[in-house]
Amino acid sequence: MIHRRAHACSLAFALVLGWPAWGRAFPHVVRPGETLAQIAARVYGDPRLETVLVGANALDSQGGSAIVPGMRLEIPAPQHHQVTAGESWADLALTWLGDDKRADVLARANHAVAWVPPVEGLEIEIPAVVSHIASDGETSTSIAGRYLGDPNRGWELNAYNGRKEAPLRRGEVLLVPLTSLSLTEAGKADALQAAERAHTEGKSAALALQRKADEELPKLVGEVKSGRYVPAVARAHLLLGRGGLTRPQLAVLYRALIEAYVALDAPDEAATACASWKLNEAQATLDPRTTSPKIRAACSKH
Repeated sequence: MIHRRAHACSLAFALVLGWPAWGRAFPHVVRPGETLAQIAARVYGDPRLETVLVGANALDSQGGSAIVPGMRLEIPAPQHHQVTAGESWADLALTWLGDDKRADVLARANHAVAWVPPVEGLEIEIPAVVSHIASDGETSTSIAGRYLGDPNRGWELNAYNGRKEAPLRRGEVLLVPLTSLSLTEAGKADALQAAERAHTEGKSAALALQRKADEELPKLVGEVKSGRYVPAVARAHLLLGRGGLTRPQLAVLYRALIEAYVALDAPDEAATACASWKLNEAQATLDPRTTSPKIRAACSKH
């Protein structure tokens, strides 16, 4: 597994905005005859970095590192971020690496020092981080030798993980920041293709959800009109949980929720639903001649 800190933009947004699309781990499906060394040579330019692929996919914890055609691998890759006004290395380390105490690692990965704030607009690289699952007898020293090519850097792993030098327990997870890992042009191309596939698949999934909502929304409105308010609320939240709805669909859903919550004597929930309805309805107006005073009262709270 790759340790990933969620940030504001996904790869799909990266494609739209023109940001580097090789900005995080990406999937690779093993082809017939492919080896880990060949994959590492293609994406990293060094077949010896197959150790990164083994650790990132916990292959050695499964009794070996063999791969077979059709297997899906996660390819660790650095992320990229453009510094905004006021951001410090500590802020960035907390957001991207999960702990502001890792600011020094992030700064050094970008040839900087943690006590000098990064310049606004600077494009920085966020190192990939592998979660290594320890086996019997392993130490931070041996893991540093394996991933970083230098066993003397074991102290860095201890500092990054907030632990003291000691043998690792079997099954213990040690986070390994790969500060010198980079993608070849072929690797970047693979990452871009993976991002494009994810974007296309995401659009297809959203379309399917929207079509499903077109079937469900009339049922929701019908339940409200027939006084079946509890099933209506349940159906609405099921649709919201699936996601992918268009703004007009959300407007219909929240308008029905307002009425359902008012009928269930839940004015606060009705007020929240009304606020969401106003955000999604182009002309959110309530006709006092046809709208109940309770609904108007709920909507007056926002």
